Amino acid sequence: MTAVVTTSGPIAHIRTGTRALLIAGAWAGPFFVVSSLLQMLARDGFDLRRHALSQLAVGHLGWLQVATFTLTGLGIVALAVGLWRTLATGAGRRTVPLFTGVFGAGLVLAGLFPPDAENGFPAGTPGGPVAAMSWHAVVHATAAVLAFTALAVACAAHTIRSARRRAVAAAVLSGIVTVVLLLPPAPAYTGIQLAVTGLISFAWTTALALSALAARTAR
Repeated sequence: MTAVVTTSGPIAHIRTGTRALLIAGAWAGPFFVVSSLLQMLARDGFDLRRHALSQLAVGHLGWLQVATFTLTGLGIVALAVGLWRTLATGAGRRTVPLFTGVFGAGLVLAGLFPPDAENGFPAGTPGGPVAAMSWHAVVHATAAVLAFTALAVACAAHTIRSARRRAVAAAVLSGIVTVVLLLPPAPAYTGIQLAVTGLISFAWTTALALSALAARTAR
């Protein structure tokens, strides 16, 4: 049976299963961070100064990072569905969950189509970038760009929503995340920049999920 609660506050349309969706979204980010960190420590030749985290999807243990991207993306999609069910009227009601969902879908796609082996990783790979990107690396890169651009849109929409609700802290933090996501790449520090951007992004999605859970519980 489905229970529906409508309110004029920030949370509405509470249904059975929504809590589980939000919990999945809350765990998605920490799961990605912990899994990637453990793989970084375990994989020979991986250097964050030279390699993006997505390169962990290459090699004989690459399936671990493929699974990490896929499960994390599905968790973010679950968060998006939970937000779609719970966000009430107001600015960003549909924009935030919609573009959060695109972010999650982009992570799944990026995981299923890994990048090329290059810059000496996995161990035994020639140093330097590949002469020409493979088709699956092009799909990976395109999916990643679309994913984080979509998240920037979701963050910007949440900034506006929070500002209109006079939630100053949420507006400021979401605004900062938006700026970070839109920063141009620094070629000399690409791996580190992508890792920091990912960490901040997943901190934001986790905070969003926890905030929705707390508001839902309070009603």
